[in-house]
Amino acid sequence: MLKIKLAPRGKTHQITYRIIVAEDRSKLNGPAIDDLGFYTPQTKTIEINKEKMADWLKKGAQLTFGVDRLLNPDKYPKKVKIKEEKIKKEIKTEEVITTEETPTIEEIKTEEVQA
Repeated sequence: MLKIKLAPRGKTHQITYRIIVAEDRSKLNGPAIDDLGFYTPQTKTIEINKEKMADWLKKGAQLTFGVDRLLNPDKYPKKVKIKEEKIKKEIKTEEVITTEETPTIEEIKTEEVQA
């Protein structure tokens, strides 16, 4: 099965990716059937030959997850991380509210009625 995938190129901290068509099980640095374009993460530049890509998709090639995320960012929304500090604060405030020292709403209403 043919896949359209990212093949890394360049130095360690200056990495770029070639968007290639290759066999599903081939290595990333292995032989590629066709070269469709490139992606540079430092500048977030994507350049793809759309005609070639459409032709390969018609022939049955499939997009990998990484290439699909680059081409369709709305399809994969970013996940929001909840910090542990916020969770700990929420737990502490719940403990303060549920302690027996704080008066309940019914006790406050009865005090207002008696006064």
